[in-house]
Amino acid sequence: MPLSSIRERVRDILSTYRVELVSLLSRYVAQGKGILQAHQLLIELARVVKDDEGLEKLRDSPFTKMLESAQEAIVLPPFVAIAIRPIPGVWEYVRVNVYELSVDHLTVAEYLRLKEELVDGQCNDNYVLELDFEPFNATFPRPTRSSSIGNGVQFLNRHLSSIMFRNKESLDPLLDFLRKHKHDGHALMLNDRIQSIPKLRSALARAEEHLSKLPPDTPYSEFEFELQGMGFERGWGDTAERVSEMVHLLLEILQAPDPSTLESFLGMIPMVFNVVIVSPHGYFGQANVLGLPDTGGQVVYILDQVRALENEMISRIEKQGLDVTPKILIVTRLIPNAKGTTCNQRLERISGTEHTYILRVPFRNENGILHKWISRFDVWPFLETFADDASNEIAAELQGVPDLIIGNYSDGNLVASLLSYKLGITQCNIAHALEKIKYPDSDIYWRKYDDKYHFASQFTADLIAMNNADFIITSTYQEIAGSKTNVGQYESHTAFTLPGLYRVVHGIDVFDPKFNIVSPGADMCIYFPYSERERRLTALHGSIEELLYDPEQNEEHVGFLTDQSKPIIFSMARLDRVKNLTGLVECYGRSSQLRELVNLVVVGGYINVKQSRDREEMAEIEKMHALIKQYDLHGQFRWIAAQMNRARNGELYRYIADAKGAFVQPAFYEAFGLTVVEAMTSGLPTFATCHGGPAEIIEHGISGFHVDPHQPECAAALLINFFERCKEDPSYWNKISDGGLKRIYEKYTWKIYSERLLTLAGVYGFWKHVSKLERREIRRYLEMFYVLKFRNLVKAMTPAVDEQP
Repeated sequence: MPLSSIRERVRDILSTYRVELVSLLSRYVAQGKGILQAHQLLIELARVVKDDEGLEKLRDSPFTKMLESAQEAIVLPPFVAIAIRPIPGVWEYVRVNVYELSVDHLTVAEYLRLKEELVDGQCNDNYVLELDFEPFNATFPRPTRSSSIGNGVQFLNRHLSSIMFRNKESLDPLLDFLRKHKHDGHALMLNDRIQSIPKLRSALARAEEHLSKLPPDTPYSEFEFELQGMGFERGWGDTAERVSEMVHLLLEILQAPDPSTLESFLGMIPMVFNVVIVSPHGYFGQANVLGLPDTGGQVVYILDQVRALENEMISRIEKQGLDVTPKILIVTRLIPNAKGTTCNQRLERISGTEHTYILRVPFRNENGILHKWISRFDVWPFLETFADDASNEIAAELQGVPDLIIGNYSDGNLVASLLSYKLGITQCNIAHALEKIKYPDSDIYWRKYDDKYHFASQFTADLIAMNNADFIITSTYQEIAGSKTNVGQYESHTAFTLPGLYRVVHGIDVFDPKFNIVSPGADMCIYFPYSERERRLTALHGSIEELLYDPEQNEEHVGFLTDQSKPIIFSMARLDRVKNLTGLVECYGRSSQLRELVNLVVVGGYINVKQSRDREEMAEIEKMHALIKQYDLHGQFRWIAAQMNRARNGELYRYIADAKGAFVQPAFYEAFGLTVVEAMTSGLPTFATCHGGPAEIIEHGISGFHVDPHQPECAAALLINFFERCKEDPSYWNKISDGGLKRIYEKYTWKIYSERLLTLAGVYGFWKHVSKLERREIRRYLEMFYVLKFRNLVKAMTPAVDEQP
């Protein structure tokens, strides 16, 4: 349904049920000003219907359906303003005057102004900086259906190719691109013998005829001279068969243009040889880093990513018939006080690769180099200098500029934006997690959070990086536009306000064709099914049994398991509020029936609060100890400190699968859920949060189960039902295990990921070259926003200083 039709339907419903809406909201007006969440509106609706039999008709009415799509309401008596989201990515704002029985539609700015008034009292619009990126995108093509969100490259390629294929002359940009395409000063694809589309078509026909006479496996070197004389340079392929395939694709494009054929052709052109991946915060290393503050899934993701990416790059370059050595640099922070890690080494090769390195650059300011670790929330004052220093280090290592730069998380995406702007290269962003969605109302109450989290700087950096990126990779649809009931990470940046600082009326558009879903996988050398007995690391079983069952209480594990015959519920994550490990422990502690059926083991954080320096982790450590005491969990619960040995962690999943256990991921919100993929890849039945990526990874009841961390009683009931059913029918455990594995092999492998990423880089790089996809106007706007707003926010922060020795 078109967006305009959806909005008209909302307006019709509001008009029809105006009196009922006013009746509902008048209850809130009597309570005074405030902000209401979606569930509060629905609870009150249920009460209204129950109290007034005349309103029973509302129960299954279009009005109720519409109110179920309300995300929040602002109460400023006599007004109540509601943000309605009928479908992902589409928003409507209305204001109800409960005294006058009137309903008005609001603009985005008007709604945000009411939020500012809620926080600061009366506000003066004359002094509000209002950000609106929409005018820059008004003429830019984008889909209109929510189901199309995340398939940006297909839409963009289809739309732009339809323009390029409009007539013969419009194919000239493609010819120009092929003629100018070079690497390291050497021409690729075409030389100066081909000056026009007719000459290209003629040369392709002659090449096709020549190649048809050769055996398919004839090496390129044996016919290179003949093709060069026709106007072709290296890059078409390593064998006669491969070159013929590319020649045929291009002839198809010239004779009967088709977007999918163009995408296939562009994906085969040699375009990516050197890649820079930026991830500044935390301890980025290959050993002894997991579980350290701010160091977890993102590090694992990038290490697995680059191994797969290097393999795919080498494979493609060989098939393209080129003698080029690719190189990948992971640019991160050098930490002189490395705490037993390699994070004080400038250059470190990634194990399992030949051409991929960690390049570490220190944080520095006018006082010199910063030696200690600092929180990801405190890095902002160092990033501009870090980007300048990294640019020089990258140039030295690559002896040139990269072809693609990939940012990770908010800080890495900002640095990638600064580098891509300076070097003029294609930029890809990967958020992993955006903090705004994790902390409700962290925008309007930003002042309350700023000393601790510096959200004003972070949200500003996110806006800059999102709008600067050429394309954005997300692991799931959920990251972009959420679900029917939950707002997506990126969608939460569509419109928001930081009262007293600035107002965003159009920040990021989730329909933008820069969004693409490319899901990662687990490292299948480490995470593989428990049933593959010949690959099992049985030598580690002794240390795993000690980890799980050794009765000694120390700083690596507390609690013990009396009945070792019980299956184990297992969870592993960082020990912070959002990951909600303590919530799982409390859920288990409260359920006597669940405690009778299974043991609980969690892995995460430190056992001793004195060992942690992370604010949230310290609070969670103290809470965990209190829960063990409160519910008397000894004998049924084991808490193990964060484990650094990935090989043993992989075998730990399988060991628990041997005993017919299950994995539980109870986060309040999870952007993707790498541990979910690891568990499913190991064959372990998995229960994971319904908020975020896991809701998309898992098909409920088929390849695992969704749990709501806000409803622990329901989560406990789901687990109880599973384990009781498995006792009655052991094949049910196998059914869910097999369903999880099937899902992984279909969608969540690093090979699928790396193939797609390189194709995206090629397609976006091509369109950036031949069209106005570089969006110069918006980038000049972003440059001004960076200089005038972001720099001032950073200057106002108290920068971290080294501790005295």
